[in-house]
Amino acid sequence: MNKLLITILSLFFTFPSFTQTKKSPYTTDFIKDGLYITGTVGLNVAGVLLIQNKDDLSQTDLDNLDKDDIWAIDRFAAGNYDKDADELSYIPFYASFATPILFLLGEDERNNFGQISVLFVETMATTGALFTITAGAVEKSRPLVYNTNLDFEERVNGDAQRSFFAGHTAATAAATFFTAKVFQDFNPDSPLVPYVWAGAAAVPAYVGYLRMESGKHFLTDNIIGFGIGAACGILVPELHKVGNENVEINPTASYNIGGTGLNSKGVSLTYKF
Repeated sequence: MNKLLITILSLFFTFPSFTQTKKSPYTTDFIKDGLYITGTVGLNVAGVLLIQNKDDLSQTDLDNLDKDDIWAIDRFAAGNYDKDADELSYIPFYASFATPILFLLGEDERNNFGQISVLFVETMATTGALFTITAGAVEKSRPLVYNTNLDFEERVNGDAQRSFFAGHTAATAAATFFTAKVFQDFNPDSPLVPYVWAGAAAVPAYVGYLRMESGKHFLTDNIIGFGIGAACGILVPELHKVGNENVEINPTASYNIGGTGLNSKGVSLTYKF
């Protein structure tokens, strides 16, 4: 099962508290937030099923691949492959999920850690839903597929056909930008705010670089993944801020999952803060 989904599910069961105490800039609701988390986790499951059922490339498909068909901005990455870079990318990727723990150091954040945890789960579940459904629906070969020195099986494998968009980069950006956003909302006058935001941007950028060097994603895959993750990390807390209760978000999906006997269409959820 997809590592990102496993992380989201573990977060869901690890942080069950919706508690809000004094001096919090956010508001949460047990039923509304619980339904939202359930819905986005469900979309993650559907997206993973789509990914698992992606077809391998045929020999003809492989023969028809041409670097000249790749956008100029991405062409330089075609053929990249570095196993060490791939393994290294998992270190900042997983470390980013621990950044909200730093909120235990602040009194107000610590008193509202259950609420912050819920917002973090929503952030990661939203990012994961966007990633898994997109990666499952879009056919795009990874840069390593263009490397003729690799084994045939590795180049044609269905897992190598989901370059768009970069999930590691998106998830890392979601976690770090969430941390920066919540830190600023609790500590708007702190001199550390600019440095926290700089770190929030640097970590996923580094992950994106490693994913590109490893041959997993093109530059544009990482740029879009970075943007989506950063947007989720910022918008989920912002939409929960006191005073924004009437803002509505509507994550929806319509898809068919072939070859599994499972058909799902019109899965939707309306959430009003």
